[in-house]
Amino acid sequence: MKTTHRADTVPVSGLSIYDLVHLGIFEDGVLAEIELIYRNILLGGEPGAGKSVALNNIVAHCALCPDVSLWLFDGKQVELGLWRDIADVFVGPDIDMALHRLGQLQSEMDRRYTELKRVRRRKIAKTDPIDVIALVIDELAMYSATMGTKDQQEAFVRLLRDLVARGRAAGIIVVAATQRPSADIIPTSLRDLFGYRLAFRCTTDSSSDIILGRGWATQGFNAATIAPESRGIGYLISEGLQPRRMKSAYLTDAHIYSLVEYARQLRTKKVA
Repeated sequence: MKTTHRADTVPVSGLSIYDLVHLGIFEDGVLAEIELIYRNILLGGEPGAGKSVALNNIVAHCALCPDVSLWLFDGKQVELGLWRDIADVFVGPDIDMALHRLGQLQSEMDRRYTELKRVRRRKIAKTDPIDVIALVIDELAMYSATMGTKDQQEAFVRLLRDLVARGRAAGIIVVAATQRPSADIIPTSLRDLFGYRLAFRCTTDSSSDIILGRGWATQGFNAATIAPESRGIGYLISEGLQPRRMKSAYLTDAHIYSLVEYARQLRTKKVA
């Protein structure tokens, strides 16, 4: 029997962070899906290029996964604000709170590794009774270069680098986005730790390379050549592969409101 769904419903159930995350479609028609578990992803691009759309696709997947604890950092409070009610942690434009929460995550990561060592395991598994923590940061520059003192900004980057470098096997996924892809915002030592990187339209060749990696622009994978009207178009690169041009799936605010309500129901059932 064919089942139909109303336009305002979300027919998703049994989703897990161990499932592929749908981002959109590659230019050859193949679905753009990534295995986010045990990985991290960095997104960048100028305002209006489509970064926030892609970010919301990732947050939507995490929100609909009962096995995910959702930690949202949003210095502007508007891009991730629609998900605030179902987030386990929400940090706004508060560098002190951001540092406090990153410190908590670092301690949790160390605790999990101590337990893994005790049971002689290298990483958590889907069958473990423990949530994966998705740390989502929108506008990285707010915390790493704008708010607070220089010491606080450096502390933020240092803590974040540690979580990106060591968190994957402990079930801590970092999703970071910025509209200011520059070396002072995303040092190479941090960028290269992200297994996935997604570059939307950038203003310069060097900004594109800041996200994708040095030299890709000269090889024809240059987000600065994406037309301004081509919103949602970007280059996705994963470890050891060439960048691939893709278009993000689009979520309207109405879609997000429906997803938030559905996620709330899923999480309520989990608690019950």
